[in-house]
Order: sequence, then structure tokens, then C-alpha cells
Amino acid sequence: MTDARADAAAASGRVWGVSLAAVLAFCLIAALNASAGEPDWRSIGLTVAVSLIYGAVFVLFVRRVMPRSSGAFVAAAVTIVMVGVMTAVVPSSAVLQFWAFPLLWGLLPSPRLAIPASFALAAAVFAGFAVSTGDERGWFVTALLTEVISFAVSIIMGLWVLSVYAYGRERERLLAELTAAQDELAALHRDAGVTSERARLSRELHDTLAQSLTAAVLLVQRARRELAAGADADETLDLVEESVRDGLGETRLLVAGNAPVELAAGGGIGAALETLAARFRREAGVHVDVDVRLNAPLSREAEAALLRCAQEGFGNIRKHAGARRVTVLLTGDDTGAELRVRNDGRGFDPDADATGFGLAGLRARLRLVGGTLDLDGTDGAVELRARVPREVDA
Repeated sequence: MTDARADAAAASGRVWGVSLAAVLAFCLIAALNASAGEPDWRSIGLTVAVSLIYGAVFVLFVRRVMPRSSGAFVAAAVTIVMVGVMTAVVPSSAVLQFWAFPLLWGLLPSPRLAIPASFALAAAVFAGFAVSTGDERGWFVTALLTEVISFAVSIIMGLWVLSVYAYGRERERLLAELTAAQDELAALHRDAGVTSERARLSRELHDTLAQSLTAAVLLVQRARRELAAGADADETLDLVEESVRDGLGETRLLVAGNAPVELAAGGGIGAALETLAARFRREAGVHVDVDVRLNAPLSREAEAALLRCAQEGFGNIRKHAGARRVTVLLTGDDTGAELRVRNDGRGFDPDADATGFGLAGLRARLRLVGGTLDLDGTDGAVELRARVPREVDA
């Protein structure tokens, strides 16, 4: 409320010149009307003198010398005295109250000051009536009623206008806060989008380039062993070249934002799993069985998630399991589809803290399609189980 009054006082200070011109013009008109017929040069001279003093106080003292806060109080005091004196000289000048009351509410910074100032103005005008019309019959009742009504109306209007102004300021503040909140929310959405995209790229890079490069490293090591033993390593080098080409193809598809290369080749998830299994047989020399039992097609997002799970399973088997046989089973029912990748290699503790990104990335990928990931680390029967809900392409 205090800030609103301070703003109102500042606004009043900006329009003080218009207010001064209006009161000077009114004073001149009031003096001329009072001297109609036979001029009363004493009244005219006094009215003009008071008006000039009022203007001089504003121009030379209040506006130029005093600070705004002190100047407002001086201007209010001068206004009260000037209107009272004008009423004492020319009774009809009491109509200046229509201008003086709002000016007091605009100059003073709070209702606690504006209400006493309004009362002082009403008292000054009443005193002016006492001087100018005190010898007339019934002047007391007339002047008293006039000032009581004027004072009451000024309080009602002042408080009402102030409440409207404060309401407008509050709406402006709330709008500014809402705009700031919207900007902050938009920034958070942008940051969340950037973070999500980075996580997605991390998963894709791990499931594509990392797997292909890991396979290439293992194949190069195998080729070196074969060359050191004097054996022919052409087949292994061909596998290295194929693995690198597959990684290059995955990279291009990743940049283009398309499905994994196995799915992009057509044939759905079944054919993609067969392609992965055939490549793993050649690279790792491990027997792989693939069994697909789907009763309805899956969405492309679900197929991509399950295919990445199979890739991660093959990668972990290649690096850690030392398995001789791998079984891949994909089944589907009315609620969803489940992929099982099982091997007869070394077991592990599924609850141990993982140092790599693979399993955490798989869980995050499956969560995006509403799926889940379970692990069984039993020695000789290690199994990865990924399940996704049923989503049929339109």
C-alpha cells in the first residue's frame, strides 16, 4: 500500500504544472465574477496575489529546492492555506475543494496523512467561510454541512481510488511474477530437454558405436593370435571390416534419427534378432538359438528397445560370460512382449554396483516405453529379461 501511495505521489508531481495552471485560471475567473458590476479591486488584487504566491512556492521552492518527499508536505500545506485564504476573500472560491482534496490524496504518501490533511482543508475552508460570510444569517449551518459532506466524500473517493490503484498495482506485480515464472519454466523445460537428449545420445552411442568397437577390438585381438600362430586371419579381418561397417551404418542412422540398422533393413524384430545372432555366431564362435513367438506386431519404439536389450546381452556375454551357448526367446501376449537372453556362462551379482553404462541405459530406455528389466545372475543360467507393454502400430 505504501509503495502504491509513493507511486501516486510521484505521478502527481509529474502533473503539478497542469494543476497549477488550472487553479490559477479558476482564481482569476472567481475574482472577476466576484467583482462583477462594481469592481472590488481589493478582492481582485488579493486573489491574484495569493494565486501568484501559490505558483511561486511551487515553481521556485517545492519543485526546485526541496526533495520530493518534503516538497509534497509543503505543497499540501500551501494548498490548504491558499484555499482557505481564497475562500475568506471570495466565498465562491470554496469550489476549489474539488481540486484540492484529490491533490492532497495524490501528494501525501499514505491515507494516515491524507485523511488529516483533508480534515485540515475542510477546517480551513470553514474558517474562510467564517471570515467572508460570518455576518450572514445561517452561515454556520451552511458552512458546516458543506464541509462535512465535502470531507466525507473526499474520504470515500480517496479510499476507493486508492484501492483501485492498489488492485491495479497488485495485478501488475502478479503478472510480472507470472511472466517470470513462465520464463523460468520454459528455461527448465529447455534444460530438461537438453539433459534428456544427452541421455538418449549416450544410450544410442553405447548401444551402437561402443558395441561395434568392442567387437572390432576383440576380433583384432583374435586376428593377432591367429597371425602369431601362422594361421589364416582373412576371415577374422573380414569380420572386423563388417563390424566397423555396421558401426558406421549405425552412426549414420543415429545422426538421421532413424531406427536401428537391423530394423531399418525390414522384417521386423524377428529378422533383426536373427541378424544379430548370426553376427554374434561369426564373431564370438558361440552357438545362438533364436525363437520368436509374437502374436501381434510391436510398435517401432518397443522393437528398438528390445533390440538394444539383445545387443547389450550379446555384448556382456562376449566380454564377461565365456559362454558356449546362448538362447534368445521373444514371446508376446495380450499385455505385452518379453525378451529373454540366456547363456550358460559365468554368473554375477545383479545387485552389485555396476561400473558401466549399459544396464542403467537399458533400464532408462525401457522406462521410456513403459517397460522393465530383470536380471538373473545364476552361474550357468544367466538371463536378461526385458518386458514392454503391448502397443500395436496404427
